[in-house]
Amino acid sequence: MAVTGILLVLFLYVHMIGNLKIFFGETTFDHYAHWLRSIGTPLLPSDWYLWIQRGGLTIAVLGHIAAATILARRARQARPVKYAHRPKVQGSYAARTMRWGGVIVLLFVIYHILDLTTLTLNPKGEAGHPYANVVADFAPGRWYVTLFYTVAIVAVGFHLRHGLWSAVRTLGQQTARGERIARTTALVLSLILVVGYLSVPFAVLTGLVG
Repeated sequence: MAVTGILLVLFLYVHMIGNLKIFFGETTFDHYAHWLRSIGTPLLPSDWYLWIQRGGLTIAVLGHIAAATILARRARQARPVKYAHRPKVQGSYAARTMRWGGVIVLLFVIYHILDLTTLTLNPKGEAGHPYANVVADFAPGRWYVTLFYTVAIVAVGFHLRHGLWSAVRTLGQQTARGERIARTTALVLSLILVVGYLSVPFAVLTGLVG
């Protein structure tokens, strides 16, 4: 679960950096989107890199979900009878909401693909015009899309904060000092991700990008 989670986190940051190119204007953003389709050419046909990436991400997501399911089953088997009185356990809000947060993230990924990849749900939906598609998607009149996007990204932030800390422990970190560093690092990285992703829809909503 830690390994698949780290792979997904790396993708999220690379994707966020690409999204931020929208602040450099339509030409730059559209050129970046076109470049993604041409990576590997002429060795690979056009769009093959994207399909390889999508396949790898799908495997990572399925592996992450499978690992979460296995861990949940092991937890239930370790304690098949519920506690008559369960005392409060020290833990973060993110730790207690990992499951529903994961569900929200999964639903958002499905929507995001239909919206800005296949363009099925996009109000403009013109292939080859990613800048215009993003602007149309987060237009002020579609505030509810921005709201859903915000909820999903905040859920990603909570999920990431706890997930990064858990991954570090899973991979061998056990010292008290290391745990403090891991918690702080996880919080900072999560905030960077949330702010980076939300800056785009709010820039469109407020007219900064458009």
